[in-house]
Amino acid sequence: MKKASLLMIIGPLFLLGLYVFPLWNIMLGAPQYPDPLGLHIHISGLQGANEFDIQNIDGLNHYIGMQTLPKPEDMWEFGTFPLIIGIMVAIGVSIGILGYFDKVSYKWFIGWFALMSIMGVLGMYDFNEWLVDYGTNLDPNAIMKLTNLDGTPMTYKPPLLGHVKMLNFDVTSLPSIGAWLMFLGMMLTLTAGILGWKNAIKQ
Repeated sequence: MKKASLLMIIGPLFLLGLYVFPLWNIMLGAPQYPDPLGLHIHISGLQGANEFDIQNIDGLNHYIGMQTLPKPEDMWEFGTFPLIIGIMVAIGVSIGILGYFDKVSYKWFIGWFALMSIMGVLGMYDFNEWLVDYGTNLDPNAIMKLTNLDGTPMTYKPPLLGHVKMLNFDVTSLPSIGAWLMFLGMMLTLTAGILGWKNAIKQ
């Protein structure tokens, strides 16, 4: 149980990387932009990959009626997610310490992993809903009003994961360093739960 508990202590600490590194990246490449425009999505706000990327993206979006990119104060998620991550790290480390001193069982390790997984899925769902609103809730008075072949208004939702072609832009959306650190941390906690379970059935 000692080894499992140490993994349970270390695993949640990897989530602290989310305070430093972006969770997700969205890149927009086009012939007129030799250096692609990039958007780093942090748990506390958005940051351009380069100095003027956010201004350039907002400028392009203005022509087709898309909303300006939100500032931290515009979305409750940017204020809430850092708090949630901090609480989950504190709870996870506390569970690991209690497990090390045999105060709780491996089931707490698995419980933390399950709760964090559920919250991760809900976070991704919320992120996708924002992308849908961002790409489809267009200004009817936009300078450019583009339609699909069937005459329906064109939408510009960036992909949640992967690549899509929008007009002359190649848009790619992928997890960034923060997401991979979170994944690694959660895998360590899952391993802690499995080791704890194996130890329990041997006794």
